[in-house]
Amino acid sequence: MEGSQLIITVIVAASSCIATYFLVRYFDKLYRSSASEKAKEIIQRAELEADSKTREAEILAKEQAIRLKEKNEQEFQKIRDELYERERLLNKRQDTLDRQANDMRKQERLVENTQRKLSERVADADRKNAELAKLIEKERVTLHEFSGLNRTEAAERLLTLLDNELQSETGRVIVQHEKKIREQCDVTAQNMLLASLQRYAASHTAETTTSSVDVPSDEMKGRIIGREGRNIRAFEKAAGVDLLIDDTPGVVLVSCFDPIRRETAQRALSRLITDGRIHPARIEEIVAETQKEIQTQILKKGKEAMQEASLFGLNERLLELLGRLHFRTSYSQNVLRHSVEVAFIAGALAAELGLNQKLARRCGLLHDIGKATDHETEGTHAKIGADLLKRYGESTEVVLAAAGHHDDARIENPYTMLVMTADACSAARPGARRESLDLYVKRMAELEAIAKEFSGVGHVFAVQAGREVRVLLTAEQSTDETAAKICRDIAQALTRRVQFPGEIKVTVIRETRFVETAR
Repeated sequence: MEGSQLIITVIVAASSCIATYFLVRYFDKLYRSSASEKAKEIIQRAELEADSKTREAEILAKEQAIRLKEKNEQEFQKIRDELYERERLLNKRQDTLDRQANDMRKQERLVENTQRKLSERVADADRKNAELAKLIEKERVTLHEFSGLNRTEAAERLLTLLDNELQSETGRVIVQHEKKIREQCDVTAQNMLLASLQRYAASHTAETTTSSVDVPSDEMKGRIIGREGRNIRAFEKAAGVDLLIDDTPGVVLVSCFDPIRRETAQRALSRLITDGRIHPARIEEIVAETQKEIQTQILKKGKEAMQEASLFGLNERLLELLGRLHFRTSYSQNVLRHSVEVAFIAGALAAELGLNQKLARRCGLLHDIGKATDHETEGTHAKIGADLLKRYGESTEVVLAAAGHHDDARIENPYTMLVMTADACSAARPGARRESLDLYVKRMAELEAIAKEFSGVGHVFAVQAGREVRVLLTAEQSTDETAAKICRDIAQALTRRVQFPGEIKVTVIRETRFVETAR
């Protein structure tokens, strides 16, 4: 049984293998036939796509060729237009050249005609010159025969006449030019001064100092004097001034040559009167405190003046001296304000002339520095100021400006002249200085009296507030030559005998009149 089962099993396995083999062969055949058909389809599709792409490529190539052809045609058209335009321009230039050539030929013919006419005129002029030379020679011979002079003598006489005429003409031209230049210089100088004064618009009323102190009652005067005068003696000793107490109601006068001490005494006395405690110890304390305040104010005023003039780097001693000028007056004009004004005017003039404005302002600000100590030192304030400025290291221009601003020294640089001009402008402008009526009348009378002392003087008039003296000479007692000497002598006499700010112009006039009456 087992053997038969094994055989059956083998047979079944063999049959399965054979069946499987045939099935595989059958499916393989079916697969191969299907793949062949798919391959054919793929080949057909590829051929169709290749034909389509070929046609598209041909169409694209044709389109590109058409576009390239159109572009080339446009470029060719542009080139043809440019060539046409150039040809047109060349034709136009050719026409222009042809016209110019025709014009040149016409001008050449005109020049030839002109040259021919000019040659004829030159020949005619030569002929006339020859005839004129013959006539002149004939006339010269005739003149020599009539005058009795030879050629050399006649030439010398003619040259002498021509020289005299030329000298007269030259003198006339020189006088005309001098007059014109003088007028121009006067106008230019006037404009410069006016511009400088207008650029510095200072107040016309100058500050003044006073030497009086108001007291509330006569009882206060007694307290100021003190028992047996001990208070007034203590005050005069501490302040270095003299107190004048008289019957004048409500006023005590302070007398001192030093304006700083006088100002210190005024303030100290005012504080004592306000405080009410008046005795020697309190007097010394108040005076000492006031002196410190005044000293601080002096330095402050000097710095303010320096800053106002836009200057820096001044020595502290010079600042102190500048501050002291705040308490000094000249003809009621505050000297410190005058110095600042001179600084600005000098700087403006320097700007007009193209000079150093800063240096000009420095010269103007320090020109009157000597007035701060002229009551303590011997000499004029100009010399004292120059010595001080030199001692404290100021430049040569500043020193010379201070020394020569009143024409006391030789002028060696333009800044001295600037300061002189600015000083005169500041002192002479309206309202700068005030004088009492009596002093004014006395000063005018003194100027006229000095001028009348000279021989030949007929009338004298002091004008422009004493800035000018006009002298009328008697024609019978003087000549034009002596008039100049009289003018100089009067100016020198005024310089020696009269004290005045700025300068005084002396004008001498001599006039001869002849009067006849027709009947």
